[in-house]
Amino acid sequence: MSIAGQISGLRERATAYWIARTEQERKFLMVGGLVALLALFYLVLLEPALDGREQLRRSLPELRQQAAQLEALAGEARAVASEPAPAIAPVTQASLAASMSARGLNPASLSVSGEYTKVQLNNVSFANLMAWLDAQRRESRLMVQDAQFSAQTALGQVDATLTLRQSGPAS
Repeated sequence: MSIAGQISGLRERATAYWIARTEQERKFLMVGGLVALLALFYLVLLEPALDGREQLRRSLPELRQQAAQLEALAGEARAVASEPAPAIAPVTQASLAASMSARGLNPASLSVSGEYTKVQLNNVSFANLMAWLDAQRRESRLMVQDAQFSAQTALGQVDATLTLRQSGPAS
């Protein structure tokens, strides 16, 4: 049976059902159908839109405050970006030796040439060495270019050969 035949059969049964009803039953069915249609319209289309609108109305002041904070932060970021980066003084052999001795590190050899530094350390605490490297990274922008470590028999002690490079403000 085709779809058109099914639809016409359904229409005939609905018409027969409608004709079999009294005038009062037809009025009740029409009013009931109208109420069901209005309830469906309200629940599917109107209520979600009204709820969403109310939720947006309640969250709008908070969103405006967040937007104002973002604008203020963006202004601060623009101001900071327009300022030149602080100049970092080139490292010297004396400054590195002083910072190492402050951490209890005694270099076997230390040489500075331009932006590169070569350090040889024997039997030093690995934790102290890492703390010193972190401090140099923050303060002097010294980055480890090459590192070789060899563990010693004493726990936490190492021999280290480091090649460090001082990066500029753009790096």
